[in-house]
Amino acid sequence: KKKTVSFSSMPNDRKINSTAACISLMLEGCELKKVRSNSRMYSRFFVLDADMRSVRWEPSKKDSEKAKIEIKSVKEVRVGKKTPVLRSNGLSDQFPDECAFSIIYGDNYESLDLVASSADVVSAWVMGLRYLVSYGKHSPEAPGTGHPSLRTSWISSVFDLADLEKSGRIPVSRAVQLIKALNPGMKTSTIELKFKELQKASERPGTEVACDLFVEAYCELCTRPEIFFLLVQFSSNKEYLGVKDLLMFLEVEQGMEGVTEEKCLEIVSKYEPSKEGREKGYLAIDGFTRYLLSADCSIFDPQHRKVCQDMAQPLSHYYISSAHSACLLEDNFWGRSDISGYISALGLGCRSIELVLWDGPEGEPVVYTSPSAASCVPFRAVVGLIDQHAFTASAYPLILCLVVRCSAPQQRLAAQCLRKTLGEKLYLEPPNPVASYLPSPEELKGRILIKGKKLPPTCEDSEGEVSDEEEGWELARRLGQEDREAPEGGGLRRVRLSRELSELVSLCQAVPFQDFESSRRGQRYWEMCSFSEVEAGRFANECPAELVSYNKRFLSRIYPSPMRIDASNMNPQDFWKCGCQMVAMNYQTPGLMMDLNAGWFRQNGACGYVLRPAIMREEVSYFSANAKDSLPGVPAQLLHLKVISGQNLPKPKGSGAKGEVVEPYVCAEIHGIPADCAEHRTKTALQSGDNPIFDESLEFQINLPELAVLRFVVLDDDYIGDEFIAQYTIPFECLQPGYRHVPLQSLAGEPLPHATLFVHVAISDRRGGGKGHRRGLAGRRGRRVREYTSTKATGIKAIDEVFRTATQPLREATDLRENVQNALVSFKELCGLTPAANMKQCILTVSTWLLHSDSAPSVTLNLAEQYPPMEAQGPIPDLLRKVLTAYETMIQTSRTLIESADAVYGKLIQAQQAGMDFHKELHRIETKEGLRGRKLQKALESFAWNITVLKGQADLLKHAKAEALDNLWQIHNAGQSCGIGRNGSASPEPSRLQAPLEPIPE
Repeated sequence: KKKTVSFSSMPNDRKINSTAACISLMLEGCELKKVRSNSRMYSRFFVLDADMRSVRWEPSKKDSEKAKIEIKSVKEVRVGKKTPVLRSNGLSDQFPDECAFSIIYGDNYESLDLVASSADVVSAWVMGLRYLVSYGKHSPEAPGTGHPSLRTSWISSVFDLADLEKSGRIPVSRAVQLIKALNPGMKTSTIELKFKELQKASERPGTEVACDLFVEAYCELCTRPEIFFLLVQFSSNKEYLGVKDLLMFLEVEQGMEGVTEEKCLEIVSKYEPSKEGREKGYLAIDGFTRYLLSADCSIFDPQHRKVCQDMAQPLSHYYISSAHSACLLEDNFWGRSDISGYISALGLGCRSIELVLWDGPEGEPVVYTSPSAASCVPFRAVVGLIDQHAFTASAYPLILCLVVRCSAPQQRLAAQCLRKTLGEKLYLEPPNPVASYLPSPEELKGRILIKGKKLPPTCEDSEGEVSDEEEGWELARRLGQEDREAPEGGGLRRVRLSRELSELVSLCQAVPFQDFESSRRGQRYWEMCSFSEVEAGRFANECPAELVSYNKRFLSRIYPSPMRIDASNMNPQDFWKCGCQMVAMNYQTPGLMMDLNAGWFRQNGACGYVLRPAIMREEVSYFSANAKDSLPGVPAQLLHLKVISGQNLPKPKGSGAKGEVVEPYVCAEIHGIPADCAEHRTKTALQSGDNPIFDESLEFQINLPELAVLRFVVLDDDYIGDEFIAQYTIPFECLQPGYRHVPLQSLAGEPLPHATLFVHVAISDRRGGGKGHRRGLAGRRGRRVREYTSTKATGIKAIDEVFRTATQPLREATDLRENVQNALVSFKELCGLTPAANMKQCILTVSTWLLHSDSAPSVTLNLAEQYPPMEAQGPIPDLLRKVLTAYETMIQTSRTLIESADAVYGKLIQAQQAGMDFHKELHRIETKEGLRGRKLQKALESFAWNITVLKGQADLLKHAKAEALDNLWQIHNAGQSCGIGRNGSASPEPSRLQAPLEPIPE
């Protein structure tokens, strides 16, 4: 059953866009369900008293003076199922998280747990209550009265500038243009309609509008309730964010590190439209909305906009952005040969281009793929173009894959053309015979490599015979140029190759593939094989581990099946998961596969090279691409994704005859190893116009984060036929946590102006698996029997004895990590937070309870100690006592982890290194033990598994220790900033608390 809630279900379609609107809804009252501790629910009518000092409910068996909560006794208002009553199993499936909220009140921290009919009603009550709790002691009058707000003053000043005649009125057309300029992306018709509505309601029709009407229209059109709700959550005065509020939002919610007040003032001066706000350092709703929509708050991590990966690894350790020859044209057999395709592919960072050479009519070679002999491009023109554009988008090496279909004399002309045009850029140095791996992209910067056939060393003539490539024959058949029959007996075709062309091939010599065993024994690192997608697909399914192992040393190129005469694309993930570096794509064919390719190669400064996961590069490692669950030593992560709303969504293409209304829904897809592939969709937002509210939470488990890609697709539920609205594809590693806007793109990957999705992203570790790569978020473990990772027997006694020494340290490492994670989850739950919250949020929550009470119990953090105790003076309520106990457990388990990690880590690494000492001797030991066939395969697999597990568990322990130190730093930092810390010096730097563990060598 789909759980659905939406903002559009407000009574009378009321839009909550100010605190005043929330309070007026509470004064009118509405029905909410009250949840009892026995899990039973009762419908009651809740209302805010006219003096705004209490919330009452009826009917009630209690005396009317008792069926109420005084605003001044409220400690906290929580959204979602954040109390033991709402979390109880009997209720959890009866209503969605977004429809629940709790009021924590009184000296005993009791909770009133409520369920509303929709998320909008929750938002209104929570926003209104938080406002009253902050302001209750100061101003009982309704907000919105008295002096004009920052926002109203600013909008009035904009109106005054547009009122050229100074008559106090401006033409409607000018007012529409003004609002459109302030809110690009909004439809003119929407603004005109709003003015007509307001003019009719105020009985002031005409072609001009006054200032008050303009202000009202702007506020109704340009206030996004979901952003207003967010501002109220963090604002100390509920109207705007001060510098301290903004700093808190950036650190706590957006996961930004090292934010200063100066940085916050920069943001205010850049995005706050009102002069008064900029001068005072206030960010009101319009500035906050602008900031959240800006590039400074992008969902894509800015670190990945430039080259950020290690580029000094061998070439075979990278995925390489590759184009199929047909990509440069409109389609495989009926397209046009157009030179601009090459420019566009190189501009997108493509680093491998295929050129099929044919005999040209005028004695020089040509490149073409159309069956029409007229549509061909001289090879010389293509090479000139490549010379001009090879390194405009990326400085890293370009690989030209030559498929030769022309005669030897024309091959000589082609070779001369390449030497003359490309000059110094051509890489011609012979391979280093003593090396074991290809050079790195860093070493080959600015160079062009030729991939092709090479004459055997025994051939001394000016030309000779070589085996032919399979690729390109489909086209030859269609061109009627296939004059070479396949040899009898089904062997490889032979073709003539000129010495000049052969001499241009150095590091990418094309050889035919026989089998993995032959490659292991005889293939040299500079030799590479091409596989058709059918052949590579068979290997990926039948022997994925062998394909992964093969790709550690050798480059492999996968080309589309000749059956794809429509230039459709294969799924690159099918081959990336096995480590295949070059998956040749038809760049001109838009759709899911090209989105995955384009999104994937954005993650390293769009330079066309992406470093493969470590588990696929290490000489000894166990990795099965078809694993159904988490991998040994790789921390599985949980992606918590909340799809909140959409902005300025266009209509689907081809929907000209359809009405104006789009009824969109969002599909979130994860593409990666098979265990990670998943798809969840939101409900459909009905009759929502261009700015739908979805407000829906989705969750994905990611077992191999380094290979996962998240794709958002927006579709129209109301259209028969072309339902696609927009998409955006982003590698998992590039996601930034917090509230973010997703910049939507068209089917062809072009940006759609002003079309966005507003989402919240949190990433946590599953089963307490150590820190999730810069995202200090902990994972819910659940009530279950603890699972321990263990080593596997190889069947070789001496080796098994070494690995057996690691059994105890492996258990200890798991216990250390999971004890801390369980303690963290318990502490967070008692604070009313999710497992994805960080330590700073926990400390700030506790301090908020204490500060919202006149008779606050005295609880302090003693920051003089490295592991700060939380101490209470005098009697404290039961809930607070539980929080203190949970905090103490968390501090103690963290201390044990920090103090014991080094010794356990040392034992794991010692066992791993002792195992690696056997690696060089492995083949000799196998022969001695008489292992062969399946037994040998099993022994090698178990050996690789053990090495991977030991390195992985040591890695996880290292991350867990770093996270525990980071938590201590956050406790010091939050304790000082919120006022419950005492004896605090400057916050200790995490690195100064204790030296980090040494990095583990690959």
